[in-house]
Amino acid sequence: MNIELCNFATRLRELISHSQFAIPHSQFNELALELFALQFQNNSAYRKICEVRKLTPSIVEHWTQIPFVPTAAFKELELTSLAPNERAAVFHSSGTTEQKPSRHFHCAKSLEVYETSLWNWFEKNCELRIANCELLILTPPPKFTPHSSLVHMFEIFRQKFGARESAFIGKVDADGSWILDFAAALAALNPSPVTRHSLLLLGTAFSFVHLLDFLAEKNLKFQLPENSRVMETGGYKNRSRSLPKEELHALIEKFLGVPRKNIICEYGMSELSSQAYSVASDEWRVAGKIGATHHSSLTTHHFSFPPWARVQIISPETGREVSDGETGLIRVFDLANLFSVAAIQTEDLGIRRGDGFELIGRVQLAEPRGCSLMNTDTNFTNFHEGKQKNHPVNL
Repeated sequence: MNIELCNFATRLRELISHSQFAIPHSQFNELALELFALQFQNNSAYRKICEVRKLTPSIVEHWTQIPFVPTAAFKELELTSLAPNERAAVFHSSGTTEQKPSRHFHCAKSLEVYETSLWNWFEKNCELRIANCELLILTPPPKFTPHSSLVHMFEIFRQKFGARESAFIGKVDADGSWILDFAAALAALNPSPVTRHSLLLLGTAFSFVHLLDFLAEKNLKFQLPENSRVMETGGYKNRSRSLPKEELHALIEKFLGVPRKNIICEYGMSELSSQAYSVASDEWRVAGKIGATHHSSLTTHHFSFPPWARVQIISPETGREVSDGETGLIRVFDLANLFSVAAIQTEDLGIRRGDGFELIGRVQLAEPRGCSLMNTDTNFTNFHEGKQKNHPVNL
């Protein structure tokens, strides 16, 4: 294993662990350029892409110039600096069983950074007291989903919180799809003694729809303990009916008794090692301060990545970053993506909101394959159609 990449991983983990959640632009740029040079040297598939684009460490002067790789490339290429015998884990993208998944390889060193990154930013955004919280996780446990980065993340949360009552209540069906154990869900949600801790529910959007539809069918409503939280992530992938985010959150409030201000939205993917969380809009903060009870003013969710990652919203027509308030494709530079590729071009649309973004959903793309992966331009077929429809989130 490359010693320079390992040393970089040690330094980055130390920076994340002691970060006051601010990394100056100059420092981020220095780290990004250093990591690019290491990945160019040690990741042969990525190096070929860079060379075709004529963008090498001797030419690139700023992190925004570092060659990106589309997420589809992780399906076709082994974009890793790790030899086969150094790979301790591999995370696959979610989707239907017929689809070829992306593959993100990790070693023990990169998993340490990944887990430090995900915990520090989650803790910052969730604002829960660890000693007074138990988890209800709407996914199968890790032993049944060894290639899911989402389940791995939830397992790290479970270990950190450490509540004995915490549980995974998902199962894997015969066709590989995720389903819920409704009996286990009801047992966890039913009233318990007054000493019961706050509850943190974690799951995908489609898992919450399954749970909420079941509660509606059985005419069951719960009032979870004060300060309980819900974290929902991902989309529907044709696994349930699709709901606009505000409607989903309204149903969570109705059937679980968790106010919308305590619902956290997460954005992540298997090809990345850092996650973004939504930030309450100014309208919500103002409404809360004046004691308003009508929350319809909260219509957008602005996501922010941690300081060790940067996001750009890119125009597919020009390849340049759009202005604030404009729509484009979400591109992420993630320093925690140590042994793969730091610059990732997603297939998701977002509206630029300062240093963050408002998530719209997935654009319909013509997936690049073979030699086309080497080109700077990705084929953004039907971009305008996807932008106009404002689809529900589908990650």
